[in-house]
Amino acid sequence: MRTSSLFALFALSLTGCAGIGTYRRTTVDPVVVVHGPSFDELAVSTSYGVVFLGRGAKSGRVEFSAWFADGENREEGVIEPLGGGLFATNAEILLPAVALAYAVPAPGHVVLVRGRRAGLPFELEARIAREPRVAGLLLETSGELNALEDAELGCGVFLNEPGRELKLLGLVSGRLELDGRRYVTAVGPEDLWRLVVHRRNSDRPRRWVYREDIL
Repeated sequence: MRTSSLFALFALSLTGCAGIGTYRRTTVDPVVVVHGPSFDELAVSTSYGVVFLGRGAKSGRVEFSAWFADGENREEGVIEPLGGGLFATNAEILLPAVALAYAVPAPGHVVLVRGRRAGLPFELEARIAREPRVAGLLLETSGELNALEDAELGCGVFLNEPGRELKLLGLVSGRLELDGRRYVTAVGPEDLWRLVVHRRNSDRPRRWVYREDIL
């Protein structure tokens, strides 16, 4: 494990990978990588725990990586099914985390899609779409969104309002085509509420953890 300092979170400076947008701000990085037995998958650390789609692991103990100001930190937790195709885990230490958004903005609203590719962070912009025949969160397709690989499903969709903290709106879950029009689908607030209910006791004081790798 790497030594990690919670006091340095706001000094996080990230570099992106070629061909896709990069992080443009100094900020907390809530993107997590869950290391399943068959393959890794993306997740997001929230105020209620780490949430992911369970594509690579659905039960038992699991290792996952979170990024602090000084780099990657490996943690371990127990997978908990939430329902609605969502799973959660938690670390024994506080991780960089974001709050949840509970309402989907109007069509055309710009959101941020964040994830990691080959260990490096990426960020791109997308627009909210609406299709009366489809329930849930939809995004308009673009060249950058179409470039997302299957391994990058589970990346976060975030609200980024001026003067406000980043909030998680959903997790990218796949692609959809209707009448020749393509969309990117995401698990949104209609299911993320399960995380809040599951973690209803999360406001209780956390036990003190001493570890030599944490300053």
